[in-house]
Amino acid sequence: QVQLEESGGGRVQPGGSLRLSCAASGSVSGNTIYPTKWYREGPGQERELVARLLGDDATVYADSVKGRFTISRDSQKNIIYLQMNNLKPDDTAVYYCNSRTINGNFWGKGTLVVVSS
Repeated sequence: QVQLEESGGGRVQPGGSLRLSCAASGSVSGNTIYPTKWYREGPGQERELVARLLGDDATVYADSVKGRFTISRDSQKNIIYLQMNNLKPDDTAVYYCNSRTINGNFWGKGTLVVVSS
């Protein structure tokens, strides 16, 4: 059984920082599942891709977070991170990690980030 578990959310003032983590466990047919993407879903908004890791460890970011967010991974622990700096109220959302492979499309339950003064 595959589990993706996000952590690190919370309430922060504008301009503050948070680091989210996503730990993956389990496998499908003996294949380890590696999370590679962070999404978010703001109040009344559709889920959107925030950041992703590509196969060569290149990174892709939504325009709204470029220069402020950094995605990274610890391959040994199978954890991905999202370092979020200079947070803005528009960053308020539930943040989800995701892994989509031929073995399935896996999501965590999300972690809430609230940016407010």
